[in-house]
Formats: sequence, structure tokens, C-alpha cells
Amino acid sequence: MIIRSARITDAKEIHRLIEHYANKREMLHRSLNAIFESIQEFIVIKTSNKNNNIIGCGALHISWEDLAEIRSLAIVEKYQKIGFGRKLVAKLQNKAKKLDIKRIFTLTFKPQFFIKLGYNIIVKEALPHKIWSECVNCYLFPDCGEVSLLKII
Repeated sequence: MIIRSARITDAKEIHRLIEHYANKREMLHRSLNAIFESIQEFIVIKTSNKNNNIIGCGALHISWEDLAEIRSLAIVEKYQKIGFGRKLVAKLQNKAKKLDIKRIFTLTFKPQFFIKLGYNIIVKEALPHKIWSECVNCYLFPDCGEVSLLKII
């Protein structure tokens, strides 16, 4: 397996992976345009076989001077529960540390995964209002059901 920064040529495959889970209401939709615009935030896990398919992705979105969000974390089902999600989160946390970011949050429908990684549930209102600008424009607002979690790194 190869973990690396996403490239523009990965955008459509990342979009397909995110949409797979968004259609199951396990994560929020991201437009292909939004993925292209934020491709530098993404990392991917690819197989090392000749197909070199993306089997996972995740993004680190900077929200404030000391706060970032892990978003769009997805692993292909047959590769789940073997540590790839943890590896992606660790890489994203390391990326945050290099940027001197002290706090990482996530909004997720699967809080137990992040709790196992040391994240704590918080109320959304504890997050800066800037984060809410995206929530207000979401089609699931105000009752999306996502859980807010935070980790100090």
C-alpha cells in the first residue's frame, strides 16, 4: 500500500469513494468541483498492484490558526477494519503538527472510530462560527446527525 498526497488525477476516484458513502448517508456529499478545489488537502491510500486503485482518502481542512478538521475520511469496504483508516488519521494529524495546529476536530456519523483514536465528543456550539457557515448551507441542516469530536495534539 502507498500513502501519498492526492493528485489532481485522483479527484474523480476520490469523488466516487465519497459519493458511495454519502449515498448510504454515512458521510456528507462533496461535489467533484469541491474536491478539485481542495485536492491539496487530501491524502490517499493506493494499492501497490498494477491497477493502483485508491482504497482510501481523507482531508485536513484548516479552519483557524490552531484548528483543523479531518474530513472526507473513507476506506473501501473490503479494506476496512485492518488499520488503513487509523493510518490516514495519523498522517493527517502529523500534517497538522507540522503546521503547528494544536486542535483537530471532525464531524462524523461514526464517532466510535474517532473515540478509539483519542477524540472526545464536544457540542458543535464549541466550534468557531466559521465552521457553521458550511453547516448552514448543507441540505441536512439543522438535523444532520453528525457528532462533533475534538482532539488536542
